[in-house]
Amino acid sequence: MDLFHPSQIRLTKYLFYTGKGGVGKTSVACATAVALADGGKKVLLISTDPASNLQDVFAMELTNKGTPIPGAPGLAVANLDPIQAAAEYRESVIAPYRGKLPASVITHMEEQLSGSCTIEIAAFNEFSSFITDEKVQREYDHIIFDTAPTGHTLRMLQLPSAWSRFISESTHGASCLGQLSGLESKKAIYKQAVETLADGNLTTLILVTRPETAPFKEAERASGELSALGIHNQLLVVNGVLTQRSDALSSSLYEKQQAALAAIPEGLRAFQRCMVPLRAYNVTGLENVRALLNTDHVTTHAQTLNTECIHTLGDVMDELAAENKRVIFTMGKGGVGKTTVAAAVALGLAKRGKKVHLTTTDPAAHLKFVLDEACGVTMSRIDEAQELKKYQAEVLAKARTSGMSDEDIAYVEEDLRSPCTQEIAVFRAFAEIVERADNQVVVIDTAPTGHTLLLLESTQSYNHEIQRTRGEIPPSVARLLPRLKSDETQVLIVTLPEATPVYEALRLEEDLKRAGIASKWWIVNQSLYGASTTNPMLAAKASSEVEWLNRIDEHAGGKFALIRWSAGEIRGESLLTL
Repeated sequence: MDLFHPSQIRLTKYLFYTGKGGVGKTSVACATAVALADGGKKVLLISTDPASNLQDVFAMELTNKGTPIPGAPGLAVANLDPIQAAAEYRESVIAPYRGKLPASVITHMEEQLSGSCTIEIAAFNEFSSFITDEKVQREYDHIIFDTAPTGHTLRMLQLPSAWSRFISESTHGASCLGQLSGLESKKAIYKQAVETLADGNLTTLILVTRPETAPFKEAERASGELSALGIHNQLLVVNGVLTQRSDALSSSLYEKQQAALAAIPEGLRAFQRCMVPLRAYNVTGLENVRALLNTDHVTTHAQTLNTECIHTLGDVMDELAAENKRVIFTMGKGGVGKTTVAAAVALGLAKRGKKVHLTTTDPAAHLKFVLDEACGVTMSRIDEAQELKKYQAEVLAKARTSGMSDEDIAYVEEDLRSPCTQEIAVFRAFAEIVERADNQVVVIDTAPTGHTLLLLESTQSYNHEIQRTRGEIPPSVARLLPRLKSDETQVLIVTLPEATPVYEALRLEEDLKRAGIASKWWIVNQSLYGASTTNPMLAAKASSEVEWLNRIDEHAGGKFALIRWSAGEIRGESLLTL
């Protein structure tokens, strides 16, 4: 693969960066913006990422207006806050109903407008104005967006019924419907923005990934969704590729990356591919931003860990067993290692004399390769696609018998593809498993977010209030929701010692708090700090983790466990060494 540099690719007016959290979208977008500005172009860089660290990158306060960057003439940066925008939008929709509708209905409306779909709609609302503003178009040669909209959001924007308030009151009880009510005046702007995205002469979509299986799969999924909407001008950038190896650890990492690159998904093979080497430094400060696409410098940080007590996953298992926890979730963003941690916890509790059932939504169903039931743990796998299909069929069948128009049905179908709807479908299956296993400890890989739990809970009250019959919550879910708030439930938050996974984990934790579910332990996975290496690059990377370990330690009150980076599959008894 060629090294990525904007001088080596066909440039368009608009550049959209997308990819899983933590793959380096912001770093690559910033480096692109600086490189273009250094080449004499006028550039506007806009971030719509809720976990944005643009202010850290450029070491200055930023607003939702273009702020000139000292030292990079021609570059202006805007940092949009989609969470604040979503809050303002949510209140604008709900305010007219306060005092006129029952409190339970208002609560339901608030939660419908609190999920990731609403935040993304609010973000799209913000940056649509930059795409359609003629003054901005004249002023800048290139406009770069850090974090592109998903295919799901773009499809919703194109459906006529997305703009009907009626639809938000007429479908299944737990969904993300209603995000667009009240935005009718923006419909023309959104239409122009979507058309601009699909124009290959104006827009390039840059898929950022890491040389790892999970990010590659996510990139392929996002690419396929956007291609289906006519957005074909795509480029793949593989970030963090190790190019030199000098010891056992670096050799293991190199071989693991090369294996992932060799098995790149079919859906990504047709695109131009470029790579950014693994760098030893955090991409903050103008010097490091400039260096990302050009040169490396190995800088070992002198910062030390604030605590002398570094817990292991075994310490966490001891406490879970002693406190007799009955329902244990591993929670975190995709790719942080939830499945492995869940398997290790299940095996560890079984070794401590507990009767344990482990269930997962892992599509690769690789638990059977990690554990076998001879170890004393019973296992099951929930097929997310199958559960979603079953739930979609149930809701659509009820919708079709209610006399809805075809365009209303089309919107319901799109809403049923939303992330929270999938969580609800899967959660119903989880609830059934937990109910069947009252005499066991149940370890659940892939927990629902607090937003989903609140949707389910508020829908119960909402349905009861207006006697709805659609989207009813099964008794197993109704019984489980209170149980999740009890002392017998524990959530383990799994993250990586890096900026974006930590920020995203904090948001997940806030979701849980809103739902009344407390988390206690943070599990920091794949840490180079906990591994021995003499490779200068990896040693420098390890030292850069200390900042995030200290932040987690302070936030969690010392309740964090460290799992060192491992090259190979962790299986069977070796899970107990994590």
